[in-house]
Amino acid sequence: MEFKDIQKLMTAFEKSTTREMDLADGDFHLYLSKNEQSIRSVEPSTTSPAVSAPSTKGAEETPAEPVKSAGQLIKSPLVGTVYLQPKPDTPAYVEVGSQVKVGDVVCIVEAMKMMTEIKSEVAGTISEINVQNGDLVEVEQPLFTVTEG
Repeated sequence: MEFKDIQKLMTAFEKSTTREMDLADGDFHLYLSKNEQSIRSVEPSTTSPAVSAPSTKGAEETPAEPVKSAGQLIKSPLVGTVYLQPKPDTPAYVEVGSQVKVGDVVCIVEAMKMMTEIKSEVAGTISEINVQNGDLVEVEQPLFTVTEG
């Protein structure tokens, strides 16, 4: 594969909605990923565990500690990519201020090309969304904070 072909491929990948691409051609191998989360999570973990939590949203995550004690958390049951809406160009499942009931779908986590609906285990109001659409999430990572009532 020639360099100009690789450049065209990378430009097309950047403009597309594709998140990851793995290309192998003989002894040539190219892996592209738009998952910035995985890059950012490496740097803070070398400093301290307290800094690793804000890696997805920066300073907005710091006030989440007091909020967590006042509300219930909806956590990711698996590692994968979180999607806050069912399809691109459609409204999100929930927003801050949305009322949820037990069993309501709040997002999807994609792992190994399998889409898993994440359902609320508590009833209440979404008070905080702790992730962004397309973020890589870990097991037990808080996705939403729900205040009961």
